[in-house]
Amino acid sequence: MTEYILVAAAWPYANAEIHVGNLTGSYLPADIFARYNRLRGRKVLMVSGTDSHGTPITVAADKAGTTPLELYKRYHAGFLELFQKLGLSYDLFTSTHTENHFRVSQAIFSALLKNGFLYTESQQQWYSTSQNRFLPDRYVEGTCYICGADGARGDQCDACGSVLESQLLLNVKSKIDGSTPELRTTEHYFLDLSKLQRQIVDFLKQRQDYWRPNVLRQSLGQMEADALRGRPITRDLDWGVPIPVDGWDNKRMYVWFEAVIGYLSAAVEYNAIHGDPEGWHNWWHRNGSRSYYFIGKDNIPFHAIIWPGELIGVGETLDELLGSQTKGKLALPYDVPANEFMNMEGKKISGSRNWGVWGLDFLSRYDPDPLRYYLTVNMPESKDTDWDWSDFLRRNNDELVATWGNLANRVLSFAYKHWEGIVPDPGELTAADQALLTAVENGFESVAREMEAVHLRAALAEAMRLAGEVNRYLDVTAPWSAIKTDRQAAARAIFTALKAIDSLKILLSPFLPFTSERLHTFLGGKQPLFGRQVVENRSDALGEHAVLMYDGSQASGKWEPSRLEPGQRLEPPAPLFKKLDPSIVEFERGRLGNQG
Repeated sequence: MTEYILVAAAWPYANAEIHVGNLTGSYLPADIFARYNRLRGRKVLMVSGTDSHGTPITVAADKAGTTPLELYKRYHAGFLELFQKLGLSYDLFTSTHTENHFRVSQAIFSALLKNGFLYTESQQQWYSTSQNRFLPDRYVEGTCYICGADGARGDQCDACGSVLESQLLLNVKSKIDGSTPELRTTEHYFLDLSKLQRQIVDFLKQRQDYWRPNVLRQSLGQMEADALRGRPITRDLDWGVPIPVDGWDNKRMYVWFEAVIGYLSAAVEYNAIHGDPEGWHNWWHRNGSRSYYFIGKDNIPFHAIIWPGELIGVGETLDELLGSQTKGKLALPYDVPANEFMNMEGKKISGSRNWGVWGLDFLSRYDPDPLRYYLTVNMPESKDTDWDWSDFLRRNNDELVATWGNLANRVLSFAYKHWEGIVPDPGELTAADQALLTAVENGFESVAREMEAVHLRAALAEAMRLAGEVNRYLDVTAPWSAIKTDRQAAARAIFTALKAIDSLKILLSPFLPFTSERLHTFLGGKQPLFGRQVVENRSDALGEHAVLMYDGSQASGKWEPSRLEPGQRLEPPAPLFKKLDPSIVEFERGRLGNQG
């Protein structure tokens, strides 16, 4: 039976470059998980896009002397470049500024309105007299009225994790210019979460056995402590998705309500591009399909409470609004494996202080797989972690190069030299040979257990442990010495090591796709393990927009042990990784801070 897996990665906001904290928080884990599931033969749809709307975009555009459209396109182009270079294999990376997204978002709005989960209410909202505009909640800062922490945003307090009502904040100021805003009355649509609370709680309780504690703490725990209230879903803006109601031309959908709809609209867009307009139902209606949302901890309430609430509220009404032939309730999130934060050399990453490591800047000097490796072994799955340049150097040289890269290179080089570029015939394997191969083959189960639970750090650690086992096997069998006195013994050891390396190539490929592909060709592979990424320009009523897509038509990788046979031809090998000089630590630390 075909398994359908939706991998939903957080949508980067089009007003800042992407740094390593963003990458390890959501984008990279989503890619690792998607690649693993593709190897398992599952039908994967990995989607995301640029979050293009909202007041922060208009404010940033004003500061840059450009339009919100041009600002969004500039950042979007940078995201596409980074994701290609880092190997993030989106089946579709699009944006929220497409005709398709507008249509699906308006259908969600209309379904919720029809089903009685939206209402209008006049509210007081913070207004900047110096800017002559209403301020979005994230541009309002003050003291949390629940826990008393300073620096709470208008929509959420990071200190206690509570979803906030912005007008109740204390000691309020504008994050744009530090001025004190005033409350003014405006009318908006609200999502009636109080009507949905019981169903949201039931949904969360069904998942509490396997969701991460931090996610449950900020969702189920929060709801058990405090009742949900209606939240506004419109804003006084002219940039964003229009409200499909007469007389509301001067307002737009609130970005937090609209952006999460992108997971659904991207699935609709993907299948329309591929000529199967009904195909999105496989991930959203089919029994047994599973959806995973990869986000940072600051987005937990929106993905574990509000988005499920939207999906529940829509019921079966959406299909008729979209003109779909398939009917049914939309699938709720199967898992929301949210990560904590990555800091930088002991301090919070800050763009304004140039305190961080930015993706494209890093890749201008270093290769992508070392970055993927370090971000995975240091992934903040259960607590905040820290990027440290000394640790990056050590991990690259002592683990990636010494444990794995040198193993692959010395075995392949030795085999290529002494057996004329073919896999040697081992003869009859010994108990020690069989024991090693069995241990590595068992890795397909042990690594898979961690991957299925989205324990990516543990999965990588298990694969690297097995690489260490191969190194220890070679220390004992010593084919480099045996070749002088017992060529058959050397052939047996090299064959065994090659077969183990061929398996490890697959176990490590979700984490290290670039070097795994190179190793695959060294071992004689003709078809690539994974597909390729392509950028296409598409046009609609809103103009031209570029999308990143994954073409897996030539992919051959499978989650199974090596089938390497004697006589298979090898290609001339080369080192997979570069040993880095210790001087990079001082150099990179010297680049931190406002000096740029």
